[in-house]
Amino acid sequence: MAYDSAATKERILTAAAAEFAEHGVAGARVDRIAAAAAANKRAIYDYFGDKQALFAAVLERLMTDLAEAVPPGDDADLGVYAGSLFDYHRANPEALRLLLWEALEMGEDPVPDEETRTRHYLDKVGAAETAAGAHNGDPRALLFFTLGLVGWSLAMPQLRRMILGSDYTPERLREAVSSAVRALAGSPTAGSPHGGGESTSQPGAESRVR
Repeated sequence: MAYDSAATKERILTAAAAEFAEHGVAGARVDRIAAAAAANKRAIYDYFGDKQALFAAVLERLMTDLAEAVPPGDDADLGVYAGSLFDYHRANPEALRLLLWEALEMGEDPVPDEETRTRHYLDKVGAAETAAGAHNGDPRALLFFTLGLVGWSLAMPQLRRMILGSDYTPERLREAVSSAVRALAGSPTAGSPHGGGESTSQPGAESRVR
């Protein structure tokens, strides 16, 4: 049987993603990655170079997968985008863990392939600007806060439990995040008269909160 280098690379990337998500770059072990990928350590170094380069390749694949799963600009409603992003990260928890490890270990230093990843986010900034309109402030900040609301709500289950309660379901959290993003963007909420649904406010509620 011929040696399939593409399949070997894919197994290495999959094993490396799990290892880095669990242990970070500093704590990851190349021998564990090789064992999980059914590959030898020499193949990892030949294909990817050192451990930092392998981590960069894992993140590059992550950003590609994320862009395909939740493309920018698919919907003018940023709340819909936030909900889709929430679903992606809930189904793929390794993605947030990898980004958190990157932040912990690299801090303010440039990250691998930063220019390419910056261009990826610029596409999303354009979508945020289209969705929110020029009157709603800096679209870069809007995108940053959107990513923060989605990511932090999933990355901190202990805070969610302590503040919102253990009975606050992921579905309810998803809707709350989407509504918060719509509020930031100045968009109608899903339940408002302009958001495609019936208003859920009670008579007199507006006067009580003023």
